[in-house]
Amino acid sequence: MSRTTTLLAIDTSTEFCSVALAVSSTARAQSQLFIRHELTGAAASSRVLPAVQEVFAEAQLNLRECTALAFGVGPGSFTGLRTATGVVQGLAFALQVPVVPVSTLLACAQAARERAPAITRVLAALDARMNEVYWAQFDWDQNTHSWQIVQPVTLTSPEAVKIPDAPFTLAGNAADIFGERLAALPHAASIDRLALPHAAAIATLGLCSLRAGHTVSAECAMPLYIRNKVALTTAERAAQATSSSSMPSHAATIQRG
Repeated sequence: MSRTTTLLAIDTSTEFCSVALAVSSTARAQSQLFIRHELTGAAASSRVLPAVQEVFAEAQLNLRECTALAFGVGPGSFTGLRTATGVVQGLAFALQVPVVPVSTLLACAQAARERAPAITRVLAALDARMNEVYWAQFDWDQNTHSWQIVQPVTLTSPEAVKIPDAPFTLAGNAADIFGERLAALPHAASIDRLALPHAAAIATLGLCSLRAGHTVSAECAMPLYIRNKVALTTAERAAQATSSSSMPSHAATIQRG
């Protein structure tokens, strides 16, 4: 008799509202994924629950059949992380199911590897605003078929991002935002600018963690805030504007992007 696991994954750490329902059965080699991934900006909070209803309807399942929840724990937008956390906590309490927090940077690594399975080392780097980068390094273990953390989540200037000591793929949007200011950019074997936090990758990673027993209760599902300060002072904004104005016009355009 086959056993079915139904995991709902949510990510609102970026300007996208991303929801995925993974239905995994011992009778199937691969999970079925039902996805809603939409550019919503600040409207993610109003779109996420309708998206949840839609993926369950598409899968012809009832919300009560949910086995577990996974969410993009961070780093990312403060407001977005709170949105995903609040929705997941509420659903987990109501359904009495466990929660799997998943790093948004690890989700970038997973997304990159899904497009290029030969990848084994990933430097994931995301724009953190305020002229900084969230980044981490991951290594794919072929023996355990799992990711190993080489460098944990770090917040630095783009110039201070550490260059991996092995051939690597650069994943995330930092390459587009900062260009050559991103120290690791010229050293990357490949660049995957589309490898961004996505509920599909979070669902895949969430299933692995769920099977390994790496879950938390609803009340322990908390966002990962790397930075406590969320806004620049007037003086800092003025200094940044002066710095940007002294850059070549093409570089300034990249920075504003």
